[in-house]
Amino acid sequence: DKLAKIAYNNTKEYQKEICDKVGGAFKPDYFAYVMTDIESGEIMGYAQFELLKDYAILADLKEPEGRNDFEAMFILGRQTLNFIDLCGIHKAVAYKSSANEKLLHAIGFRLVDEQFEISLNGMFDGKCDGHAVKL
Repeated sequence: DKLAKIAYNNTKEYQKEICDKVGGAFKPDYFAYVMTDIESGEIMGYAQFELLKDYAILADLKEPEGRNDFEAMFILGRQTLNFIDLCGIHKAVAYKSSANEKLLHAIGFRLVDEQFEISLNGMFDGKCDGHAVKL
């Protein structure tokens, strides 16, 4: 098991570079996280998300083509939701195109009509408040 790091880099150039490397659509007005292997620097996954007044949009939670590390993506997804929660936003939505549907379900999203939704209330208080998911 290799160690990984999740970092927020506030330069839009870096965000665009990551999107170009993994084939994602660069969203310059969105926040971004990237998870890299701490030893090799290899990109393990990335997230792009927007913070709105009452909710957040998880636009992308994806890994590079050919990579399949569900556990790493789960950690990246939960860390992204934790950041959103710490910003005082306690609801998030994602679309079917945002990520693998199994991954969205595992990190706590539920399909409502045509989009995935999650309430972050109590999710990161140490008790999970009903958010625990069996993998």
